[in-house]
Amino acid sequence: MDAYFLEIQKLMQVVKVQEYAQIKGAAQVIVQRLQRGGIVQLFGCGHSQLLAQDAFYRAGGLVPVRPIIIEPLTLHAGAMTSSKNEKDPTIIEQYKDQFDFRENDVCIVISTSGRNQAPIDVAFLAKESGGFVMSLQSLAYCEQPTRHRSGQRLENIVDLVIDTHIPVGDGLLHRNEIQYAPSSTVIGSFILNALISEIIENMALSDELLPVFKSNNVDSDLSHNEAMITKYQHRINFK
Repeated sequence: MDAYFLEIQKLMQVVKVQEYAQIKGAAQVIVQRLQRGGIVQLFGCGHSQLLAQDAFYRAGGLVPVRPIIIEPLTLHAGAMTSSKNEKDPTIIEQYKDQFDFRENDVCIVISTSGRNQAPIDVAFLAKESGGFVMSLQSLAYCEQPTRHRSGQRLENIVDLVIDTHIPVGDGLLHRNEIQYAPSSTVIGSFILNALISEIIENMALSDELLPVFKSNNVDSDLSHNEAMITKYQHRINFK
């Protein structure tokens, strides 16, 4: 346990130092697009999909956030099934009606390896709309060949990459030739929350009413949340 605490703290420090400028730059672009009426859409498969959901309808988080949930790509649809479907070159085309990318939107594609069909197809789809497309991925996987028919990896397609610096295989610890103690969810959440915090701080410089959810589990006036939901429900299903 102590070894994991130490290694995850080291990795957080690497991300803080090496990705600081990328996170700041991404936040500036996102603020501009939100102020023009866009929203932030997040896509991931399997465990990466959990990160997309984590940013949605979150107390203290941004309101204009939409997770793109493709049922066959979620863990609860079947872990092995999800992994298989992520590599299916037809899966995104089959569920194309689930996507609604618009010019001022931002799409964050979350994929640790950056090599599978579904995340790359979503990046291409978002680019076609004229939206700003960024990835949350580990560039340590760059030597792993793409599985996409285009011959391209995710980092070749997006407008901006935030490198998670996750080691190949995900685990931070080794014992008896086994790699364990995965890090991608912790680091991914760390980066997303840092990015969202920077977005909110930038918006606060010019906007008095911030699109941030208040907690529903604290006794207070929830009219702010209701107003925010009304503002964005034409793009995001909060039900």
